[in-house]
Amino acid sequence: MGPLKLADLIGLDTVASIAESLYDEFKEPLYAPPPLLQRMVEAGLLGRKTGRGFHTYDRD
Repeated sequence: MGPLKLADLIGLDTVASIAESLYDEFKEPLYAPPPLLQRMVEAGLLGRKTGRGFHTYDRD
């Protein structure tokens, strides 16, 4: 499983939240959530839980 599929599985909102927490704690730009990830979360593309993220999933 690659990193984008794993992010979809965890939930992009969760990944963004973790990145924001790390950035708030350490103030390292490396830990800040990428703009693409923030835009996807704002658009409601949260990964498997919504059926779309970096990949598209069937809602079985």
